[in-house]
Amino acid sequence: MKAIILAAWEWSRLRPFTNTIPKPLIKICWKSIIEHSLENLYKYVEEIIIVVKYKKELIIKEFWNNYKWVKISYHNQINEKWTASAIKWIKSDVDLLIMNWDSIFDKSDLEKIINFNGYWVLVKKVSDPEKYWVFKIDVDWNIKEIIEKPETNIWNLANLWVYKFDSKILDIVENISISKRWEYEITDAINKYVKLFPFKAFEIKWAFIDIWYPWDILTANAHFLNNLSKSDIKWEVEEWVTIKWNIVLEKWAILKSWTYIEWNVYIWKDSKIGPNTYIRWNTVIWEGCKLWNAVEVKNTSIWDKTNIAHLSYFWDSIIWNNVNIGCWFITANLRHDKTNIKVPIKWILTDTWLYKLGIIIWDNCKTWINSSSMPWRVLENDMFTNPWTIIK
Repeated sequence: MKAIILAAWEWSRLRPFTNTIPKPLIKICWKSIIEHSLENLYKYVEEIIIVVKYKKELIIKEFWNNYKWVKISYHNQINEKWTASAIKWIKSDVDLLIMNWDSIFDKSDLEKIINFNGYWVLVKKVSDPEKYWVFKIDVDWNIKEIIEKPETNIWNLANLWVYKFDSKILDIVENISISKRWEYEITDAINKYVKLFPFKAFEIKWAFIDIWYPWDILTANAHFLNNLSKSDIKWEVEEWVTIKWNIVLEKWAILKSWTYIEWNVYIWKDSKIGPNTYIRWNTVIWEGCKLWNAVEVKNTSIWDKTNIAHLSYFWDSIIWNNVNIGCWFITANLRHDKTNIKVPIKWILTDTWLYKLGIIIWDNCKTWINSSSMPWRVLENDMFTNPWTIIK
């Protein structure tokens, strides 16, 4: 069997992150999005084909030609007209596992359809099928048709875009016509495939994580940290450090005296925390970061080589690479009227369905002393603030 991972699109809903890196390389806890998929796949396939286009050189540089001794090859998506064009011209004479890169699935659900006889797709029951592609099935879960955003909820099994196909799907894809939306759609190929070959739906038993928007990164981190069953402390913890629940502390990372960690957190190598730092639940701190005296962080993702000076507070925030935070930066994360926070995405005000969100600070930003931010604001690349600035 070969695996095809569709990783070509820019995914503008995740800006500003996708301004500088492709979505598959966004880090969720201890792995990038695409590496979570690779980790679940590599034992079961003879080759992994990654379909690339947007910032493809960064993905190729990350993995080169293998992942744990399984061959990786790259297929350049020249035509941008949707999913079927991504796999056009790929050749195979063995079974295929085809999946998008933008969701993370539990390994046991993937193992089920890999090991089952026959050909399958992962599905999930939803209460709002009008938002999804859904499958029409018979009593034995054989797929009869895939339907886009049905007006009624008679069919409520949403397509999760993970398929196990016979290689004949590639022949069908090469011969489908462009749709009414001027796109080559794999869903059109599926409707032809199910008329010729048996194809069944398998409802997932465990969680799957869909990362559409920036705040989904925090939700995804929380999923993995909440399932952290024991601590893994590989380096130095000084005296009078308090650790509640479980943490991962990688090599060359240091927890200095009077640091207090509450709930599960992850700290990558060469980071220095404290003294007298308070780290609260679902926080991820990556390589070479420094959090100094009286810093408090909660439900925050902090990427490489970021420095947060003393007396600063970050809640429900995302801080990217090489950021320097001057002392006494305060993040607001809650509206006074306690309504959900809405964020403009592609010029449309989008409801996050969350009532607490902090700030996004992008690469190479610097904040001076006594700065603060309103809920869910963004500092773009290379920006800086003056003293006493309020980011509105």
